[in-house]
Amino acid sequence: MTILTSSHWGVYEVEMQGGEAVALHPFKGDPDPSPIGLHMLAPELERSRIRRPAVRVGWLEGRKREGRGREAFVEVAWSEALDLVAGELGRVKAAHGNGAIFGGSYGWSSAGRFHHAQSQIHRFLNTIGGYVRHQDSYSLAAARVLMPHIMAPMDELMAIHTSWPVLEEHTALFVCLGGVPAKNAQVGAGGPSEHRVPGALRRMAARGCRFINISPVRDDLETGAGFEWIPIRPNTDTALLLALAYVVEREGLHDAGFLARCTVGFERFVPYLRGETDGMAKTPEWAEGITGVPAARIAALAREMAGARTMLSIAWSLQRSHHGEQPFWACTTLAAMLGQIGTPGGGLGVAYGPTNGAGSPHARFAGPTLPQGENVVRAFIPVARISDMLLNPGGAFTYNGGAHRYPDIRLVYWAGGNPFHHHQDLNRLSRAWEKPETVVVHEQFWNPVARHADIVLPATTTLEREDIGYATREKFMVAMQRVKTPPGEARDDYAIFSDLAARMGTEAAFTEGRTAREWLALLYGQSQAAARRAGVVLPDFEIFWQQGVVEIEGGSTPQVMYGAFRADPKAHPLKTPSGLIEIYSERIAGFGLADCPGHAVWQEPAEWLGNAAPGQLHMLSDQPDRRLHSQLDPSPWSAAGKIGGRQPVSMHPADAAARGLVDGAVVRVFNARGATLAGLRVTADVRPGVVRLSTGAWFDPDPVVGAPERHGNPNVLTLDIGASGLSQGCIAQTCLVEVAAFEGEVPRVRAFDQPDFVVR
Repeated sequence: MTILTSSHWGVYEVEMQGGEAVALHPFKGDPDPSPIGLHMLAPELERSRIRRPAVRVGWLEGRKREGRGREAFVEVAWSEALDLVAGELGRVKAAHGNGAIFGGSYGWSSAGRFHHAQSQIHRFLNTIGGYVRHQDSYSLAAARVLMPHIMAPMDELMAIHTSWPVLEEHTALFVCLGGVPAKNAQVGAGGPSEHRVPGALRRMAARGCRFINISPVRDDLETGAGFEWIPIRPNTDTALLLALAYVVEREGLHDAGFLARCTVGFERFVPYLRGETDGMAKTPEWAEGITGVPAARIAALAREMAGARTMLSIAWSLQRSHHGEQPFWACTTLAAMLGQIGTPGGGLGVAYGPTNGAGSPHARFAGPTLPQGENVVRAFIPVARISDMLLNPGGAFTYNGGAHRYPDIRLVYWAGGNPFHHHQDLNRLSRAWEKPETVVVHEQFWNPVARHADIVLPATTTLEREDIGYATREKFMVAMQRVKTPPGEARDDYAIFSDLAARMGTEAAFTEGRTAREWLALLYGQSQAAARRAGVVLPDFEIFWQQGVVEIEGGSTPQVMYGAFRADPKAHPLKTPSGLIEIYSERIAGFGLADCPGHAVWQEPAEWLGNAAPGQLHMLSDQPDRRLHSQLDPSPWSAAGKIGGRQPVSMHPADAAARGLVDGAVVRVFNARGATLAGLRVTADVRPGVVRLSTGAWFDPDPVVGAPERHGNPNVLTLDIGASGLSQGCIAQTCLVEVAAFEGEVPRVRAFDQPDFVVR
């Protein structure tokens, strides 16, 4: 029997010797396996593993907060560490209530559905009375708040995208706003088992589909054939979409019948488009001055889109910007005007490529999911507002039409995810991180969030525990065997929380008397019932576990997103207030937000090339191609993509020449918020005036005050304000920087092995 494991990068075959995994190999059932996960056994990663519970010296000796990220640790026994955590939870609950506990997590810590750290920590905290939660995600916050108002929740939209085989057969013109990056499509929350995006794009191109990539960078699309690149200024896609809509409406190319049957509010939007409400018609000439795209090309593109079966795909990165709701709203509006939503191969994608799942033809059913219980604490924050919360307890914020206040957090409990990767303006976060009285972290590696904790509990990886790997609309479900002995004293999150629950008097509520294996059998059985309702027959658990993998057969039919809605919108209404696509939203208009009115509008970002000072460039911070977020950053695969151990920053040759910079040089990327050192990569694949510094290099601040971060982490530079009063989403793509040669002796990048330890 071939032993398989599942990860966020895919399914891999495990080579075993003496009962231990010694190598990972691509899964034969995957047509385009990702190389990232092949390196999960690398010794470079093993050197950075957390082996025993550890407590920061300053916290242990006097509950000092200011040493986080800089001080040494003391290793302690599990019993002492768990007593300390339970004591802190009990103290904070008694003195301040559960509303003073923040349950921090980000769902990418495990592809396995049971040992999903976010589910585990939320379940545990709910058993002890609840916690302050975060809402939405850094990846998709603006769209997650907007889209239910105007079309549908994002999770539903991603699950019903028109299938790739339908696109291959019917799409004549595929217009990408922000590309379809294969590097992003390597990943899936529950583990992709069949990487389909690169092959689908190649097949579409081979069948004659024409691709247009509207993006500041060229290489976020690869079709195996030529395509047109329209190098737009970052953060200006809304203006382009409005100009395209202007041409479509002015020339009578819009589908009046579809608009009348399937949308509301078009008549409220047209006066803005024509300039009747603000004195500025959204013409191609107007848009050229904002976007840098020639007016003639804008007008011609509008006609091409109206004259062919066109799929519009808008990347998630576009809504990670100031006023990030607007490009998604404008794209939805334009797609509705073209009238191709619900047709085979036409309409809208939001988006193809951010993860592997969109466009899958496989059956849809609920996979194994650990119930989290009920959180009785009502306080929450939008996910990207953590620094605001910690720095401004009691401060007011708006979110999705409601008025709220930030809670006063005394204890942060984090399991899964790395806020010193995800968050913006890391120097500000570092200051905010000193506010809580205690920070507890479960981690596998001595990464930045572990080094910024007070109590660190060593957790296992997916290779070191049993689990079930499955993601929505994937082809395979995987029985993930334990194939590696955990290093030192590392434990899985379930074991840690079970012991903590026993100390807190809630063990029965947390475990329900089940072992981890018994939970797997229960959750599989529940998923088995859900699969049956979708026309899929899964074998019994013991057979599944013995086989190691099951192919999802049955229930799979090519789908057309909103085909039924288009055919009969009354019989198949959307979940919007009107049941229709809302070009104008009465509900959003009623919120009275100046930065997010009732229809798509152009609003100037806080930072963009239109207000840049001389020498400033627009920095994009996209997903890396050799990691998922910051995961496995010390691996040899990640390291091989760096320059001198630093994350590369890509720059156009003209911009490099103007600054006297050469390929491979160490450069200082900086603005008023901070500075970082990166390796320069000179390439014509980025637009002039733009640089790209991908995320995920482990945060490595120099101990010298005022010195640059050493590893090329872009989030020391990004802007930490909300997308709007509607979503408060992350706006990492709205960022101006300067780039110059680094002068002086280049500092070494930290070796992220073990921290300094003090022996008591």
